[in-house]
Amino acid sequence: MTALILFGSFVFFLLLTVPIGISLGLASLVTILFADVTSVEYLAQSLVQSTDSFPLMAVPFFILAGEIMGKGGISERLFKLANVFVGNFTGGFAMAAVLTCMFFAAISGSGPATVAAVGGIMIPAMVGYGYDKKFATAVVVSAGALGIIIPPSIPMVIYGVSGSVSIGDMFIAGILPGILIGVVMMAWSYIHSKKNNYKGNGEKFTIKRALSGINEAKWAIFIPILILGGIYGGIFTPTEAAVVAVVYAAIISIFVYKELNFKTFPNVLKDAALTSATILIIIGTANAFGRILTLEQIPRMVADLLLGISSNPLIILLLLNLLLLFVGMFMDTVAAIIILVPILLPIAINIGIDPIHFGIIMIVNLAIGFITPPVGVNLFVGSGISGLKIETLAKATVPFFIAMILSLMVITVIPEISLILVDLFK
Repeated sequence: MTALILFGSFVFFLLLTVPIGISLGLASLVTILFADVTSVEYLAQSLVQSTDSFPLMAVPFFILAGEIMGKGGISERLFKLANVFVGNFTGGFAMAAVLTCMFFAAISGSGPATVAAVGGIMIPAMVGYGYDKKFATAVVVSAGALGIIIPPSIPMVIYGVSGSVSIGDMFIAGILPGILIGVVMMAWSYIHSKKNNYKGNGEKFTIKRALSGINEAKWAIFIPILILGGIYGGIFTPTEAAVVAVVYAAIISIFVYKELNFKTFPNVLKDAALTSATILIIIGTANAFGRILTLEQIPRMVADLLLGISSNPLIILLLLNLLLLFVGMFMDTVAAIIILVPILLPIAINIGIDPIHFGIIMIVNLAIGFITPPVGVNLFVGSGISGLKIETLAKATVPFFIAMILSLMVITVIPEISLILVDLFK
C-alpha cells in the first residue's frame, strides 16, 4: 500500500506537469502523511543532508564549466578541428558534428549543454551545405547524448556518490564506450549521407591543416587532459578537478578566445546557478523518495522478483536494460540514478557484475533517454534551435536510437570495453 501511494502520487503529480524535483518531494510528503513511514521533518532534513557532500560539489562546478565553455567560443574551434579530419568524406559535416559533440562531451559533462553549444553552430552550417534539416538536427541531438557518457560526466558523479563507487574510475571507464557509440553514429551518418549524396567540403586532409586546427583548438583539447590527468595523477580529486576546469575555462574564454567578457560573465553565472539549483533540488527530494523505498524494503522485493525470473546474469542484465530504458523515457537522469542505484546495484553485484561496468550500463541507458519522448531533453533543445516539431525530430532520431541500442548491447555483453582502461590505470 505504501508503494502504491508513493508511486501513484508521483505519477499523478507528473501528469499535472509538476516539475520532477517537486513531484518527488510532494510524493514523499503525501506518503509520509498517509502511511506514517517516517517523520515530516525528515523531508526537510533530506534536502540539506543529501547535498552536504564534498563529491557532490563537483556537480555545480562542472555545470558552470560547461556553461563557460559553451559560450566561450570553444565549440566553434572544436568543430573546425573535427572538420579538418573528416570534412572531406561523404557526409563529412555530419561526421564532424558527431566528432565535435564527442570533443565537447569531454569538457562539458552534460547532454543538453552539448546539443546547445554544438547545435547552434552545426545545424545551420549543415543546412547551408544542403543537408536536410531533420537529419542535421537529429545528428546533433543524438550525438549530444554522449555528453554524459564521455567523461567528465555529471551523472557519473551522482552514480559514484549514490553507489559508493570511485568517480575517477567511472570517468575512465566511460571513454571507450563513448568512443564506440560515437564511431557507430559516424558510420550511420556516412551510410545515410552516401544514400542522399551529401558530399564533403572538398578540402583534402593535409598535415598543415591538421596542425593549424590543433593549434587553434589546443586550449580546448587540453581541458579533458587536465581533468583526467590531474585525477589519475593524484594531483586533485574529481571535485577539485571541476573547480580547476571552471578557472581554466574562464581564463581561456575571457583572455585567450575573448568570446566572453566581464559584462556577459554574470549571465553565465546566472544560467549555471539556475541549472545547479534545479539538479540539487532533485537530488534532495530523490534521496527522500529513495529513503522511503528502503524503509519499505522495496529494493529487496524488486531483487527477489528479478532473481526469481532467472539466475542467468545475461537475462538479468537484459531485464535491467529494459527497465532502465523505460525509466529513461520518463524520468530525469539524476533522479533515476539516485532512486534506482540502491535498488539495482545490489542485484548487479549479486550476479557478479562489476559496479563500474553496471554504472556505465546505467549511464548509457539513461543517455538514450535524452532522445526518447516524452522527456527527451535533447529533443527539446534541438527543437528550439531548429524550429522542428518534437514528433518530427523524434522520428528522425530513430536510426541513431537503434545505433545506441546496438552499442549498448555490445557494452553490456563485453565488460572489458568499460573496464580495460580502469584496470590499466590501477
